[in-house]
Amino acid sequence: MTDIELQRLPGGQVTLHDARRRAERTVELESFEIGVFAVTEEQLAEILPVPSRHPRRPAVDISWLRAVHFCNAASEWEGLDPVYRFDGEDVVWDATGDGYRLPTEAEWEYACRAGSIGPHYAPLSDAAWTSADGVRAPQEVGGKLPNLFGLFDTLGNTWEWCWDLLDPERYGEYRVFRGGGFADEAWSVRASVRRGGSPRTAQDDVGFRVARGGFDDPQAAQGWSAQDDRERSFSDGPIPFGWTPLRHPRD
Repeated sequence: MTDIELQRLPGGQVTLHDARRRAERTVELESFEIGVFAVTEEQLAEILPVPSRHPRRPAVDISWLRAVHFCNAASEWEGLDPVYRFDGEDVVWDATGDGYRLPTEAEWEYACRAGSIGPHYAPLSDAAWTSADGVRAPQEVGGKLPNLFGLFDTLGNTWEWCWDLLDPERYGEYRVFRGGGFADEAWSVRASVRRGGSPRTAQDDVGFRVARGGFDDPQAAQGWSAQDDRERSFSDGPIPFGWTPLRHPRD
């Protein structure tokens, strides 16, 4: 398989904002590795039975479920223990494993910001492919400036799947994607913007990058915990523009 280039990031702290709940939380992160680039069409095609028409473009039209299957397959290819276990379409992450995986939402934002505190780590035109560039498809990875961690395209070009649930009470099984895409306007291409979709949904501006790193608790790591997913309660609140609410089962 074409090498997946990873960058090891030091441990640190990141504050996450939830616009709907008008809430924020600060997460302490341990050191982990994350892809320098999003997974490309070439890399995806070497692992999964999909075509590669533009080898250096980020792979898109990839559902969250296909992304986690890729992670397990890439781990097996390299002789690493897969971190995901499947029961049909239910997926469990063993956070003690050191194979390839999707980053948690906290890891993703920490990696994107690279120490910056504003909405972008550089002027947006230098850092990200957006609607202002007038492109009609994702561009080859690495075409804009990297952030201070040496990571490319964490803003713009394609949204990127994360491990976390978006909001299990309001959006059920929806998973988070972050970062903005090539057709998005500047207001939605920011380090803090959250979007999400069904784990079976594939979109032409959503891809992913991989992470690695194992932790002590198989049920909690890097700002995520299985218990929190189960316990988060439903609360009314404004829905950010562009989000479609699911009907709550108690309604």
